[in-house]
Amino acid sequence: MEKIASFQVDHIKLQPGVYVSRKDKVGESVVTTFDLRVTSPNEEPVMNTAEIHTIEHLAATYLRNDPIWQDKVIYFGPMGCRTGFYLILAGDLEPKDILQLLRACFGFVADFCDEVPGASAKDCGNYLDMNLPMANYWGKRYAALLENLDDSRMHYPE
Repeated sequence: MEKIASFQVDHIKLQPGVYVSRKDKVGESVVTTFDLRVTSPNEEPVMNTAEIHTIEHLAATYLRNDPIWQDKVIYFGPMGCRTGFYLILAGDLEPKDILQLLRACFGFVADFCDEVPGASAKDCGNYLDMNLPMANYWGKRYAALLENLDDSRMHYPE
């Protein structure tokens, strides 16, 4: 079998940032998958499942309630390697198109201090696996990176 595109990215050179992972045609429309890389793969510790799960609940709720982007959000969820998230949006988009959205979203994650949306036995299959203080930490760290993101953190390394 051929190696899929995401396994062809040089994870030794990859740094935290916002990357276009892929663009797919769905009928006449384009869907863009973004790689929201929060940690440096194979250099830094990965995020634990509890904070990833909390970020997933907070960011997915934020994104699906954003008045401008809510109808374009197809998916937000964690990477299996626990170094970031995938965001899939309708449209032929580039990282610069969504920076304002991501800054607001991860600012929301950084500052959130209430009951995590969907964190109940009725709403979630693993509601006890949450860590809001660490989700705040990672949200703050990623939001700070997004404030001064340069082109080198928006294009996969060669």
